[in-house]
Amino acid sequence: MKPVLLAGETFHVTSFASKGYEVSASARFSNGGLRWIEALTRHGFDVTQIGGERCESEFPTTKEQLSEYAAVILSDVGALSLLYTPETRKGRRSVNRLELLRQWVLEGGSLMMAGGYCSFQGIDGLALFHDTDVDDALPVKIYAGPDGLEAPEGLDPRITEPDHPILRGITTPIPYLLGMNRVAERPQDGSTTLVHCDRRGEGLPLLAVRDFGKGRSLAWMSDIGPHWLSTEFMEWDGYDVLMANMVRWLVRQI
Repeated sequence: MKPVLLAGETFHVTSFASKGYEVSASARFSNGGLRWIEALTRHGFDVTQIGGERCESEFPTTKEQLSEYAAVILSDVGALSLLYTPETRKGRRSVNRLELLRQWVLEGGSLMMAGGYCSFQGIDGLALFHDTDVDDALPVKIYAGPDGLEAPEGLDPRITEPDHPILRGITTPIPYLLGMNRVAERPQDGSTTLVHCDRRGEGLPLLAVRDFGKGRSLAWMSDIGPHWLSTEFMEWDGYDVLMANMVRWLVRQI
């Protein structure tokens, strides 16, 4: 099968420490997608990752390039990282990769967005996917304002569609989360929410799916790794199955 493309999940951290007049700096690189890649690999998928810092120059710019992948997963990478291109940096007209993704899914492609500080609209409202073509293609509606929800008390997932193929093999309760993105359901567009999290009397969509044109889209409103996924979730024996089943459904293996 064609590889799965994971776009995002990388970041650089630069720190400064001062001791009187002396100031030192340090930097580190982090990849939040390693556990997810490991899970997909165990289930027979080949994963290609384009880190967020590389999306401007390396993310596909044609439907032919997108079609080299079985599915595209956007995770913790904002809209601007896809909208900027080497051409627009030089002041030239270029492709809108959000429009490209929507058209690709309509014609049979498979798109997933996973949550994080820079997914959906983002914790500070900086992801900017609201009212874009990617927003149109997803099984949930993205709010206009900041949508990140920190929940140190924990959020307990509640399965609402237990017979869906994605949830086959999930025999134990899904462990708690420490955060997620808040979005709106869109059942009028043929979307189905499979898992909710209850908070303050409201059922928040956690996992939703949709047939969109000839293709499929999926939204997972929490991380695919830490910190919103708790240690208990990351060590849960159902993690691999759940994450692999999301991709299996997207590519019509289940």
